[in-house]
Amino acid sequence: MRRLLSVAAVTAFSVVAVPAPSGSLAAQQAPETQYEVLSPWADVDPIPLRGLSPRLDTLDGKKVGLFANFKRAAKPITDEVEKRLKQKYPTIQTSLFHSTLPNVTETETVNKERFAAWAKDMDAVVAAVGD
Repeated sequence: MRRLLSVAAVTAFSVVAVPAPSGSLAAQQAPETQYEVLSPWADVDPIPLRGLSPRLDTLDGKKVGLFANFKRAAKPITDEVEKRLKQKYPTIQTSLFHSTLPNVTETETVNKERFAAWAKDMDAVVAAVGD
């Protein structure tokens, strides 16, 4: 069964060969049949990538939010990040948002509003996923 799936996957993603159009340079130069190789990948997105927000030049005196998701290791991660940030930038202010729910923005309106208000008040946010 695995071999059959492997063959199917290779076939599905193989390069497609089609005859070159009759007006193309390749078709005009050679009397035998010519093939044009096409890529199976989609076109590149024409919209250029951009960052979500401008980067801060320094963290001195900034208010940095520490977001810990609901997983067990997230809170210890944010505690360590906070300790190291305060060692490097003594004037930094930190604020923790510890979510006990799997999805902060969709599960309940009260938590969503609290999260939005918290995030709006921060200069930057560090998110910790406790996996």
